Amino acid sequence: MKTFPSLASLVLLLNLMLVACSGPPAFKSTDITGVDWGKELALTDHTGQPRRLADFKGKAVIVFFGYTQCPDVCPTTLLSMRETVARLGSDAGRVQVLFVTLDPARDTQQLLAEYVTAFNPGFIGLRGDEAATAAAAREFKVFYVRQPGSTPDSYSIDHSTGSYVFDPQGRLRLLVRHGEAPDHVAADLKLLLAGK
Repeated sequence: MKTFPSLASLVLLLNLMLVACSGPPAFKSTDITGVDWGKELALTDHTGQPRRLADFKGKAVIVFFGYTQCPDVCPTTLLSMRETVARLGSDAGRVQVLFVTLDPARDTQQLLAEYVTAFNPGFIGLRGDEAATAAAAREFKVFYVRQPGSTPDSYSIDHSTGSYVFDPQGRLRLLVRHGEAPDHVAADLKLLLAGK
């Protein structure tokens, strides 16, 4: 006599299969969901308007710390972000890139405006005084230190190179390594925009 699985067994098996298929999203970047830092950013944008992270709720937000006279990491990161946003098609308007200067002494509001918008007119530069800059860096665990140059104004700044990504609900979710392929970052952003 043949025995057939009961309806309850079939339902249980189907549920187990669905749970196995709906695991955590496969991000290309480092998933840092749930960290207890990177919760606030309160600086002034390149138009002079005060900005907070909450201003961008409903969008995926990419935050990168750097400075305009950076010779390598900063321009290549912003170029990569420009390429990433271009790959998003109609979702591009749902992503905001924020460039936070670590050099408020030299990165004036006007210089920051010219710099970030040269990469993409929608990118926003943020700045504060030395104390606000240090507080923002601490909040995001960003390392930075001045290295003296040949003149007092020709210093460089060694700094962390990762970018931080917030989901549309305003939660810090990903750390993007410097040099990550724009296709990978775009794929991660699409997952976040889809509510993953």
